[in-house]
Amino acid sequence: MGGSTINGLDRSEADQDAVAMSGNRQRHWEKVYSEKAETDLSWHQDDPAPSLAFCDLAGIGAGNSAIDIGGGRSRLAERLLDRGLTDVTVLDLSQAALEAARRALGPRRDAVTWINAGITEWLPQRTWDLWHDRAVFHFLTEQADRDAYIERLERAVRPGGHAIIATFALDGPERCSGLPVQRYSPESLGRVLGPGFERVADQAHLHSTPSGRAQSFQFSLFLRKG
Repeated sequence: MGGSTINGLDRSEADQDAVAMSGNRQRHWEKVYSEKAETDLSWHQDDPAPSLAFCDLAGIGAGNSAIDIGGGRSRLAERLLDRGLTDVTVLDLSQAALEAARRALGPRRDAVTWINAGITEWLPQRTWDLWHDRAVFHFLTEQADRDAYIERLERAVRPGGHAIIATFALDGPERCSGLPVQRYSPESLGRVLGPGFERVADQAHLHSTPSGRAQSFQFSLFLRKG
C-alpha cells in the first residue's frame, strides 16, 4: 500500500483520503452558496447578537484581533468593524461565500483579510485574540477532522485569548444542509477541546431559520490557557 508524492512530500493513503474529503466538502458548499440566496440559508442571521454578547464577555474591543471561521456569509465581520476593530479575518471554504461577503461590505471590504481555505487544511501563520465559529465544528463528524480543527485552534488563539464556538445543542437537528452533524452540550464540547481551553461561559440559543423553523444551539466561550 504505497503513498504518493505531492509537492515533494510523501502522503499516506489517510492523507489522500483527507484531501479527497476536503474536495467533496468544498464542492458541496460552493454549490450551496452559489445556488441559494442569503436569506434562503437556514443559518442566516440578520444580527449576530449572541456572538456579539460573547464578544463583550471576552472584552473584545477596538484594539483586538478576531478571526471568523466559516464566516463567509455572516454579518459578524461587519459588526466587528462597526465596533472599531481594524484586524478582522474571515476564513471560509467557499469562494462564492467570500465573494458575496466582500460585495456586501462595499468600500469596507479591504478592511477585512479574506482566507479561502478549509479549516482542517489551513495552517495559521499568526495568532488572534478571538476565534469565532458559529456552526462549523459540528460538521466535523470524523475524529481526524476534529483533531485537525483543534490543532489549528490551539495554534491560532494566543494564550489569554478567547474562542466562541457555537454548535447544534443535544436537542438540535441531526443534519444540516443535507449533511450529518455532531451535537454538543457545553460540557461535552469542553471535553473535546481538551485541557488547553477553559470554558468560562455558555448559553442556550434558539435560532429561528428564515423559514420559521426553530433550531437549538449552544454557544460556549473558552479561554485559551497560557
